[in-house]
Amino acid sequence: MIKVPVRKNFRGVERVTDITATGEAGKPRDTSFFGHPKGLAILFFTEMWERFSYYGMRGLLVLYLTQHFLFSDEKSSIMYGAYTALVYVMTIIGGTLADRYLGQRKAVTFGAILLCLGHFGMAFEGSGSKEYVVSNGTEIEILHEGRGDNRQLFVDLDGETRRVVFEQGSGDLQILESADDADEPTAPVYQEFAKGEYTTRVEQQELYTNILFLSLAFIIAGVGYLKANISTIVGAIYEFDDPRRDSGFSLFYMGINLGSLLSSLTCGIIGIVWGWKYGFGLAGIGMFAGLAVFLWGQKFLEGKAEPPNPETLKKSFLGPINVEMACYLAGALVIAVAMLFVMNAEVIPDWFVGSLGIAIFIGLVGYAFVKLQGTERNRMFAAIYFVLAQIPFWALFEQAGSSLTLFTDRLVDKEMFGMNVPTPVFQFLNAGYIVIFAPIFAWMWIALSKRKMEPSTPVKFAIGVFLAGLGFLSLVGGIGMSGAGMTAVGFIFLIYWVHTMGELMVSPVGLSAVTKLAPARVVGMTMGAWFLYSGLSNYLAGVIARTTGAETIGGQITDVAAAKATYVSVYSNVGYVAMGIGVLMLIISPIIKHWMKGSDELPPESSMVSDEMF
Repeated sequence: MIKVPVRKNFRGVERVTDITATGEAGKPRDTSFFGHPKGLAILFFTEMWERFSYYGMRGLLVLYLTQHFLFSDEKSSIMYGAYTALVYVMTIIGGTLADRYLGQRKAVTFGAILLCLGHFGMAFEGSGSKEYVVSNGTEIEILHEGRGDNRQLFVDLDGETRRVVFEQGSGDLQILESADDADEPTAPVYQEFAKGEYTTRVEQQELYTNILFLSLAFIIAGVGYLKANISTIVGAIYEFDDPRRDSGFSLFYMGINLGSLLSSLTCGIIGIVWGWKYGFGLAGIGMFAGLAVFLWGQKFLEGKAEPPNPETLKKSFLGPINVEMACYLAGALVIAVAMLFVMNAEVIPDWFVGSLGIAIFIGLVGYAFVKLQGTERNRMFAAIYFVLAQIPFWALFEQAGSSLTLFTDRLVDKEMFGMNVPTPVFQFLNAGYIVIFAPIFAWMWIALSKRKMEPSTPVKFAIGVFLAGLGFLSLVGGIGMSGAGMTAVGFIFLIYWVHTMGELMVSPVGLSAVTKLAPARVVGMTMGAWFLYSGLSNYLAGVIARTTGAETIGGQITDVAAAKATYVSVYSNVGYVAMGIGVLMLIISPIIKHWMKGSDELPPESSMVSDEMF
């Protein structure tokens, strides 16, 4: 019999646990899935398919917005930022409803259903928006075919289909004599419109635009109900202090990255080569597979994710509506709010979002001063620090789905091994690097720990933020080396590698540190702040991406030189700022480490548990 010392669990309840060598009350432990409970296999594949659908859709989203619906770069970027921000924020609502009423099983099932509806809704694309060039009172419709960097623009003029290109350096719109390949520098020009002598007008299909907004809202709500709760079930299938818990979470984390890896290599290629609807449709099929796995395998969860009080769900909430139905109707409210925010993302003032972040910070600090003292107050200050320290990292890291995607599509030579690689495929780099380097980092932390050389959590955070900035400066160097030509694809591999190294410094320990440092009675509030600031980080990522916006017609940039100059300016600025913040964080890390004294021992970094799982 192993006696576990008195300690506080996640909810702050003191307990002493007796665990036999084989499990609780002598019951043999389930080792069906690589030495872990069979329930972990169900959760592994459910989450793998959910992440498959999420990242498969994400890799196509900004290109879809700019090329199919012809939203401007600025609007597309801020819509993307609002979308990813809401995904994080809504997990607070889904997690709270599951904890208090629904239980994780019902919440995950409901979230998966919403996700299926959202992803399949994305496949209803219509015929796309129309754009017209307006000059001297006449309008010429711009026709287009292809997706990604294979996209080409045409006009029907004077009985002929003619190719449209833009003169490099000036941005003048040129209509060529024919629709043939325009790569030849001497291709004859049929008609030319100087930059500044024409305007454009976009005509969108209102029905399909609204379907787009509604589908994104369904996905936001679905992730909100599913994301935090499926991770909670992973913890629940293990007994308290089961030595397999950390490695179980590591396996679960690998499922996340496997889903991301597979989606980039399938949804991305299919969406660009065969059509948007096929890429989004495949993402929906993946989510449906995840739902089917979860429904089939619920028996293996052994009742660990059931409602805390089933009788409460049957109680009347409002007339014929009981508590359970009210929890589902809350999802409809989340959908409505999310749709409203995504539709109007560009009119939400930045000061409003910033004020929300400041108000939360003041509330947390005020609570620490008024309600806490001594070591407990210092630990709360450390938790607040980590909540805030994530902001610069994620604001830069999340450029991957917005400005970096557009840059890769438009300004990078993506030919590899004689093939032109579709832009969304490069989203696989982050997941691929994690699969390769996470075990190496795990071994490294253990080796350094044995030698008492392992960096503290504040130092790791500082290095992670520094690397986020360094990644963009490496890409700026690549842009400079390219001159007037396309940037070499190797620099895209490089920036993703540098950012992934930073992620492995920040992501696996952030939320674990917060939950250990915050006092047990307010750990839920502090976790909520973590998710809120994660959401604000993603919104800030959209604001940064918005500043890289280029002038486009038909989703193609009109002036390559101007676009490259804008990217260099923005990426240089954010790179230097992030590196400066990283240095400052390194300088103050001894203070943060001092505040952390007295906390329970943090989970080993070798477990590689990421906040992405929560």
